[in-house]
Amino acid sequence: MLSAFANGSLFGERTGDAPMTVLALHGWGRSHKDFDQVLRSPTPLDAIALDLPGFGATPPPDAPMSSKNFAQVVAPVLDEAKQPVVIVGHSHGGRVAVELATLHPERVRALVLVAAPILRRTDVKKPSASYRFVRFLHKVHLISDERFEARRKRSGSADYNAAQGVMRDTLVTVINESFEAELAGLACPVVLVWGSDDADVPLEIATRAAELIGTNSASGTTPKVTLNVLDGVGHLVPTAAPAAVRAAIDEVAS
Repeated sequence: MLSAFANGSLFGERTGDAPMTVLALHGWGRSHKDFDQVLRSPTPLDAIALDLPGFGATPPPDAPMSSKNFAQVVAPVLDEAKQPVVIVGHSHGGRVAVELATLHPERVRALVLVAAPILRRTDVKKPSASYRFVRFLHKVHLISDERFEARRKRSGSADYNAAQGVMRDTLVTVINESFEAELAGLACPVVLVWGSDDADVPLEIATRAAELIGTNSASGTTPKVTLNVLDGVGHLVPTAAPAAVRAAIDEVAS
């Protein structure tokens, strides 16, 4: 059953009992339902799985958002807990989870980051010469907005083409983010859960992140970091391998 949180600005679903001990944040273009099996089996966790702004039942924001903005919107939900919580973030939800742990470290017990694009890819190619030429022509008003948009759609990702209005501008913002400083400053334990066959957020991002996490924490000690690699699993880990995500949560929640 859907419930409202943060004074009605966010929607999601609660499992188990209050107060919550786990907060689940889904990926781009997904919803809280991705965590149904994770949070309910074998027994229900005392958890809240949110629909982030612009997804599921939560309406889109009025203006483009960064991951930090998402975290600021989600932060009031932490009031549903009486002690520091485990935050599990899949894909884009992982970006938001890192920002939450940076903004409110005293309220986060641990992070479970699942196929999260928390560092820029090292293999990103520049746009083709033909696309850059069309973009230049549009910039100097030699081709119409409609023609440029059609060309951009042919070059854009599925997420970009599916997004509209403020959510498209938000996507452009978040995909250009990278969290080196935030990861280095983390003081809480972190479990990274990754599919070996993830083409959207390759495993090399997880290995780089694992080496960086906690290296500049305010406590002066490096937190425990675990990397769990799931053979044959792609990007949608919460639905493809829910037991592995649940095991990671249980590991840091016990």
